[in-house]
Amino acid sequence: MTGIPERQTSRAAGWSRRAGAFSAVLLLTALIGHRYDLVETPAFLWVLCIVALLAACALLFAGFAFARLWNFGDRGGHDLIVGALLAVLVLIPYGVAAYWVATYPPLRDISTDLDDPPVLDISTRTKDMNELSPTPGEQRLQIEAYPLVTGRSYTLPFDRVLEAVKTVLDRRGWQLTAPFPDAAGQSDVTVDALAKSLLLGLPADVAIRVTDDGDAVIVDMRSASRYGRYDLGDNAARITDFLSELDQEVAGQVGVAPAE
Repeated sequence: MTGIPERQTSRAAGWSRRAGAFSAVLLLTALIGHRYDLVETPAFLWVLCIVALLAACALLFAGFAFARLWNFGDRGGHDLIVGALLAVLVLIPYGVAAYWVATYPPLRDISTDLDDPPVLDISTRTKDMNELSPTPGEQRLQIEAYPLVTGRSYTLPFDRVLEAVKTVLDRRGWQLTAPFPDAAGQSDVTVDALAKSLLLGLPADVAIRVTDDGDAVIVDMRSASRYGRYDLGDNAARITDFLSELDQEVAGQVGVAPAE
């Protein structure tokens, strides 16, 4: 009498669950560590690559395990499902980022004044960061992609506009990279700060230039990502959001909207 062969447990299914779980835990740990400045940005970007590789391996192991379950009836369906589900959840943000890369222009340095952009503070920048030299082609891309990135003109005293800038800065919690300038006896100052993206906390240098040209006070702004070829619209959104909030702060003082 022929015995029924015992069903084997798929090792690939177990490895799929382990790789999927490890990729999810590593991703969460890296995100939290980078958000609270426990992990430097270059190391964080490398960890993101490792996470994607682990999640892809989890899907690959899940595919092998499914083939074994289908053809030979191996055990391990629960591990296969868990590993594949975790891998897919981890890879969803990468898919969204890939879509954004295909959608947004390849820009990383945005300014409201393309002819004379505000000067960024380079004292805290290192050689492995992006260069601060947008090309004419990149400037044309900015004009086409972000027509709303424009400076502001306020008919207010210089010190009141600078105080409004400080109020919005404090509200946003950006880190100043240089002492906030004193308005006394000044007609042209630049405020330097370090901002971070909302989701990944990627750093960007920000310069806000406040100039009194005699007829009005002009506010120009520049934001440049420290790392990455694409900013995925982060710098343009940072500028437009900040200046819109500054408009509201000024309008609350004088009761009228500023000119762009």
